[in-house]
Amino acid sequence: MSANINLIKRSKWVLGTNLNYRYLSIKTDTKDPAENINFGSREHHHYHSESLNLTYFSKLFGKMMIYSASASVDGSEQHFERLRGVATATMVLKADATTKMTVGLLVAIDPTVQTPVIPVFTYEHKFSHGLIADVILPKSVYLRKKITEDSRLSIGSELDVTSFYLYNIDNENKKYEFRQIEINSGLMYEHYLGNSFVVTFKGGAKGMMRSRVFEKSASYGSYIFQAKPQAAFYVNVGLSFDPFIKKTAGR
Repeated sequence: MSANINLIKRSKWVLGTNLNYRYLSIKTDTKDPAENINFGSREHHHYHSESLNLTYFSKLFGKMMIYSASASVDGSEQHFERLRGVATATMVLKADATTKMTVGLLVAIDPTVQTPVIPVFTYEHKFSHGLIADVILPKSVYLRKKITEDSRLSIGSELDVTSFYLYNIDNENKKYEFRQIEINSGLMYEHYLGNSFVVTFKGGAKGMMRSRVFEKSASYGSYIFQAKPQAAFYVNVGLSFDPFIKKTAGR
């Protein structure tokens, strides 16, 4: 579950908040070849994050600039765990009826991140027959097709992260984080139900780049456990509410 809420909106700046909650139920099967014993376990994890975001609009060299700063905190059902910061600067290179293109930099203030500065590029182009190329690097690449006035179909890939905190896995009372980087590739169908509600169906292949467990105070590169899970099929069903959504899904 997630929510984006604008708290204050002015002509040149917007102050908002982002709220996220994720519940995970994980079943693990383990086999000990030496003892020829199979055993399993089931774990339940709660992860949440909250952020305060400020966006400011200006101009540089005659181009529209979008600056943003975000402070966030995350944790589990037991504790708040980590405070993070993110700052971005984005220049709008082109924005007309058919094409939107931006370029920028993202700076992460987070000791667990191995690459604190990341270039960001977005590109949206409307072709004929209702086709739209929607690129947000490094997050997602989609080709979208308007099906009806209230629905569209997309094919592409997006980057996702599954993260939660672990406790009591050793005798030193240390806190650890499990983080898995994933690439979800496949189809996405969106349908506008009316009254600002949109239902979304996703399905395809989930490729796990890597899974790591590391101490909370350490970086993602200083891990105590790493795995490379096999690709898996995934299905996702979502319902979203947007009071500012346009009447049709061809947005």
